Amino acid sequence: MDHSRLIKDFLQEELNVFDKYLQESIKNKDQKLSEMISYVFSTNGKRLRPILVLMTAKACGGIIPETYHGAVTIELLHTATLVHDDVIDRSDLRRGRSSMNAVYDNTRAVLVGDYLLSTALAESVKTKNLEIVRIISELGQNLASGELSQYSLASEIIIDEDAYFDVIDKKTASLIRASLAIGAITGGADKELISHFIRLGTLLGICFQIKDDIFDYFNADVGKPTGKDIREGKITLPLIYALRNAPEEESSSMMDILNQREYSDENIEQLLEFAKKYNGIKEAYHKMDVLLEEAEAIISGLKYDSDIKMYMKMFLIYLKERKI
Repeated sequence: MDHSRLIKDFLQEELNVFDKYLQESIKNKDQKLSEMISYVFSTNGKRLRPILVLMTAKACGGIIPETYHGAVTIELLHTATLVHDDVIDRSDLRRGRSSMNAVYDNTRAVLVGDYLLSTALAESVKTKNLEIVRIISELGQNLASGELSQYSLASEIIIDEDAYFDVIDKKTASLIRASLAIGAITGGADKELISHFIRLGTLLGICFQIKDDIFDYFNADVGKPTGKDIREGKITLPLIYALRNAPEEESSSMMDILNQREYSDENIEQLLEFAKKYNGIKEAYHKMDVLLEEAEAIISGLKYDSDIKMYMKMFLIYLKERKI
């Protein structure tokens, strides 16, 4: 069963309206800029974050125009970070398609990313809510701080579970947390309910990133080569757990590869198999399951429409079972 498809069908009317707001936000008179922005948005994407904004608002009381401006803000900010990330990572592909920087160049990609960031801020003002503007400003800080922290960890080959979770909280969970917060605020939720959705957003974001990191250990069509994270020096949860579980001699051997940055195909394969052999992937899945159980408990405990509750739980299943 395609749970993501079911969720999109449930919100299809609202997503159509969202798309109109999004297109209006990026409309401009510069032909070249319009061409580059059109390229960025031509694949449409999964719309996961706008879906969460809309679903949360629906759960808390209803969707209003400010909800759509908030959802557009999140989508623009997220897209800007993807454009910038591809430049930072020197990536030529984004989900199996030539990245913005590969088609145009790094300079123009960075500038388009900056334009999208500025447009996101302009959209946040249209929510007419200073708390949402504050959330978006803090989100931008977290995204940049998370990227810098990840760069430091990769540069220094730091193997630390707490540092890993701090990075993914800032880089991934912060976006989803902001999505649920904006949905709850524009839906009319009180402070207590907003706090529950903020915690739920954190859990969903962390689980999303753990699953994304697990993808790197398998030959799956997820738009990036297997072992790409390791080649970039990113030590993610499966490898962190395997290094902790393995005998010291084998862990030391793997650490030698990491410290010397000898990322040949043969060494990458060794590291991937090492993570599987010493239950790194199994433990990463277990960690994800524990967090999803907490998320399900939050959803079950909230008092709102049972249909919304069902679709919220579908999103948890989607996170667990997604293939891309």
